[in-house]
Amino acid sequence: QVQLVESGGRLVQAGGSLRLSCAASGRTFSSYKMAWFRQVPGKERDFTAAIWSGGSTSYADSVKGRFTISRDNAKNTVYLQMNSLKPEDTAVYYCAARGPFSALGPSGYDSWGQGTQVTVSS
Repeated sequence: QVQLVESGGRLVQAGGSLRLSCAASGRTFSSYKMAWFRQVPGKERDFTAAIWSGGSTSYADSVKGRFTISRDNAKNTVYLQMNSLKPEDTAVYYCAARGPFSALGPSGYDSWGQGTQVTVSS
């Protein structure tokens, strides 16, 4: 298990940029698959971006080309750089982690952060 704490969410104008951070506890961070999800009130939580332990990445079509996920294993931190923000990006952003010994499927995650609010105004 790993404890995750997101930060960096705030109000920004459309077209602007924002960088979210997710700090993780534990000594096995480098072996975890990390991801970002986002959720709008009344809607299901949607996959946004993921980064594997080896550095490979995956993005939702809605953010491809605008968002970049990265990780710094020395700091036990994963980042989400968000550029060209749109009002549709407004949501609570959650950090998630999947350990190497997870019993869940490839898309399953074992730990979740508390979320950080991102609001994009017109």
